[in-house]
Amino acid sequence: MAADLGFDHVFRAPAAAHAPTLLLLHGTGGNEHDLVPLADTLAPGAGVLSPRGKVLERGMPRFFRRLSEGVFDLEDLRVRTRELTAFVAAAASHYGLDPAAIVALGFSNGANIAASTLLLEPGTLAGAILFRAMVPIVPDPLPALSGTSVFMSNGRTDSLIPAAEAERLTMLLRQAGAIVHVEWQPGGHQLTRQDLAQAQKWWLERWSA
Repeated sequence: MAADLGFDHVFRAPAAAHAPTLLLLHGTGGNEHDLVPLADTLAPGAGVLSPRGKVLERGMPRFFRRLSEGVFDLEDLRVRTRELTAFVAAAASHYGLDPAAIVALGFSNGANIAASTLLLEPGTLAGAILFRAMVPIVPDPLPALSGTSVFMSNGRTDSLIPAAEAERLTMLLRQAGAIVHVEWQPGGHQLTRQDLAQAQKWWLERWSA
């Protein structure tokens, strides 16, 4: 049973003391178990830290509130981003994780709060894999993300996230100094085998010992 650190969560220790840990952040309606099989495929040997979002939208867990489709409650987003950052710090201390080797893997709403964490709480994440992300918030000033590696994958025909929004996020992260690798899929919002294959290749190049 995982310790109570502010979120219901799944934890699995990394195979080696200083191996990376994936912070798994599910999409709307998901839970802390959803992305664990994906982590097992993408990064065997990595640790797993997978919280369940605490905001409910019509009974479906999310990581922050939205006012309507694609319109975020920015005040709540700031609060929830700080809350997630505190959870990551507490979990790293409690479980003995290397805080410099925590990489987010988020889908949709989870990818958006991962991007918000990069932008609002720099230093929390060593990198991120963002599936179907858009601009969550534009901080002023931009953080210093030099050396932070980010993988982004979006769908060209995604009805929920226009391609222009994904392109804006890419530009914003690069302006902050992040190293952003972008892949485009021919489909929509759902993940595909190509998403996973491309993300795994990126992971192996950057994080495999």
